[in-house]
Amino acid sequence: MKKYALILLCCACFLGGCAVSAKHGVLDTDGESQVKLRQIQTRYFGTTDKKKTLESAIATLQDLGFIIDKASFDLGSVSATKLKGYSLRMTVNVMPRGQQMMVRANAQYNIQPVTDPEPYQQFFDALSKSMFLQAHLDE
Repeated sequence: MKKYALILLCCACFLGGCAVSAKHGVLDTDGESQVKLRQIQTRYFGTTDKKKTLESAIATLQDLGFIIDKASFDLGSVSATKLKGYSLRMTVNVMPRGQQMMVRANAQYNIQPVTDPEPYQQFFDALSKSMFLQAHLDE
């Protein structure tokens, strides 16, 4: 009887170690860092022209050395890959928000999300210049 009790106790200890705490669920992330990352990944532009914004995003990605993989005007999305010694994939989504267009970029290095602000800053700086030039060419 003691032998079974000991085996049962050992099993309970091992199984208890496998349980996921309610505090730290599988999909939980550090909320503050996610908010900070969203701020880095998102910019708003003072236009309501989704098509021109998406075209500017595509041109910007190409100017930065990306190869366009997929683009959909209906979805407002474009995916591109940069293969220069590494595999950087960027997906850009364009969505109307009132009298503005929200542009959100998500970058992945291999399969890891990019949290460094520099690639996003480079993209948005180039996109801002492209949007500015496009607006002045249309006048």
